[in-house]
Amino acid sequence: MSQLTTHVLDTTLGRPAAGVRIALYEPAGSDWRELAHGTTNADGRLPDLLPAAQLLTPGAYKLKFFTQEYFEREGQPHFYPFVEICFTVADATHYHVPLLLNPFGYSTYRGS
Repeated sequence: MSQLTTHVLDTTLGRPAAGVRIALYEPAGSDWRELAHGTTNADGRLPDLLPAAQLLTPGAYKLKFFTQEYFEREGQPHFYPFVEICFTVADATHYHVPLLLNPFGYSTYRGS
């Protein structure tokens, strides 16, 4: 399993959000550089964003969830075309960053 995992739950439909494209970024000067990308599986999870042996160095990172594509496929009106979650990696432990999503709101937390 990757050091960094995520999953997306569609709280309006009460089910995992499959097929959500996600990208991982690190700071690059005044911008961000993409490190990896993937798509949630049928269970709304992305367990292999990074190779199992790859560890992130301590610092700030960002996950970008391309939510507009998901909502358009589902035929749902929506407000957020994407969601970006910035977080800090402090050590080599596992980081799980889930997204609870609905067309007009979202929340996140550090999971286990």
